[in-house]
Amino acid sequence: DDPGFVFFLEMRGRGVFLRGAPIDVSAIVRDLLFGRMRATVLTSATLAVDGSFDYVKSRLGIGSADEIRLTSEFDYRTQAILYLPKRMPDPRSPQFIAQAGREVIDILTRTRGRAFVLFTSYHNLRQVHQLAAAQLDYPILVQGTAPRSSLLRDFKATPHAVLFATSSFWQGVDVVGEALSCVIIDKLPFASPGDPITSARIDAISARGGSAFGEYQIPLAILALQQGLGRLIRHRQDRGVLAVLDPRLRTMGYGRRFLASLPPAPVTHDIDAIERFFDGDLEGHV
Repeated sequence: DDPGFVFFLEMRGRGVFLRGAPIDVSAIVRDLLFGRMRATVLTSATLAVDGSFDYVKSRLGIGSADEIRLTSEFDYRTQAILYLPKRMPDPRSPQFIAQAGREVIDILTRTRGRAFVLFTSYHNLRQVHQLAAAQLDYPILVQGTAPRSSLLRDFKATPHAVLFATSSFWQGVDVVGEALSCVIIDKLPFASPGDPITSARIDAISARGGSAFGEYQIPLAILALQQGLGRLIRHRQDRGVLAVLDPRLRTMGYGRRFLASLPPAPVTHDIDAIERFFDGDLEGHV
């Protein structure tokens, strides 16, 4: 029994496994990695939250460090727009799935497919896919129907394809060019409090009097959202639409933290702006 670890049972296939994970990895990373290196460079497009590296430094046990933030090589103000629909119900509402399905259909009609539709759960994926597949004529690929590599290969090779996927496609995926012209995300990717590791970390922060939501859950979700939206613009010639269907990005106070950490693309609430954007109306698309 180690108070620094969380232990839990995990079912996989026909087996049941006992898993253990550190609640706070900072001391482990500091002692086994940084403490043994003369110098270490951490670089990524998704390390900063609220314009600061404080969250990552805290999680990894980094005290003092030389820091530099470089501007992106991409011109998001002309290469992308961020679409935030106005009339979406709360994600916990029974009406959310139906409205999300309508929004996905309307967006994909205007982008002529060519999109990733990324979900935070398989349940939402299945429900929205069922609604969209009945209305759209574009080729639709669904995570779980084929290996990840095959789905990516088919997406790149199939004109106007749409891929419905969950967490494994939020990062490490590179599709350059018009084949991917839109990324739609259903909900802000908060880690589930029902996950044993997440739950243990929330409890540990609360036990010391901290705000688990502000210190841990929001920054973690911001980094995940950055990863998901980062699938779109991968080259200086890429152009496309980022769409987030979760109304909390606009209606909740913490939504400002998310928006401040996203690429500086113009924001629109007008779905017809998507067509104007692809028609080259850069002055009037928002």
